[in-house]
Amino acid sequence: IKGNNMYNIDLSFLKGKNIEEALHEEEYNNKYHNQVINCIKTGCKNPEHCFDVKEISSKFENIVDGNFMFVECKGLVGDHFVKIHQPESNLQKGDFILVEFEDCTEIAKVVENGEIANYLYQTHDKEDLHLSKFLRRLTEEDENQFKRNMFEEVKAREVFKEKIKKHDLDMKLVDVHWQFDRKKIYFYYTAEGRVDFRELAKDLAGLYKTRIELRQIGVRDEAKRVGGLGTCGREYCCVSFMNNFKRISSQSANEQNPAVSMSKLSGPCGKLKCCLSFETENN
Repeated sequence: IKGNNMYNIDLSFLKGKNIEEALHEEEYNNKYHNQVINCIKTGCKNPEHCFDVKEISSKFENIVDGNFMFVECKGLVGDHFVKIHQPESNLQKGDFILVEFEDCTEIAKVVENGEIANYLYQTHDKEDLHLSKFLRRLTEEDENQFKRNMFEEVKAREVFKEKIKKHDLDMKLVDVHWQFDRKKIYFYYTAEGRVDFRELAKDLAGLYKTRIELRQIGVRDEAKRVGGLGTCGREYCCVSFMNNFKRISSQSANEQNPAVSMSKLSGPCGKLKCCLSFETENN
């Protein structure tokens, strides 16, 4: 835990007879999840080496019980929370649900629930917080609609690539997303500078008969959206647990291993690896 960021609890590196029964990384995490949360809430018995846990423990004391979930949605930016009113929902991390945002209906994935989600909600900057309405678990009809949308997204990729060639635009398509209710289709792209895509947008709107949004993203956002494995063998940090990006300076790299070439310290996005900042004091 750092500041207001709750990192995923990863105990898969531990070895011992107490956890040998858990065969997979996720099982390790789930096995000790409640024990770690209890330590945070009650305080650590070894505060000399657990400053961050001690600091967060004081914040947990003021947390009011709620039933929030932290969710992510492919078509939306920012941090989104959902309040569950039905106690029988029994939703778990990784479940897909249907939620209602201000102007659309979307499918979202549950990232955190329970006490961690309550903590994240109540300590989050409210100016950048979005509270959405939970509609239901996905029905069979919802799943079929979701699959149809994904199939249409694949076809839309080829259409978009043809259109940018037609208009001779210097832009790279990263991803396509149809809103669940099909009120809007998003095209995510990267480019060196600003692109005048007005004629392109007109073409796409005429073809799809719906609202079109062309959203330019940075190279780090591209890596997060596409996903993959880092040189360490694990999933990119920006995909697995990081909710925002921090500026990584070359000084952070030099402090840890100045002999390594900068190319080896760069991630797939071309920027310095985010993990270089993890050992920096007070980061």
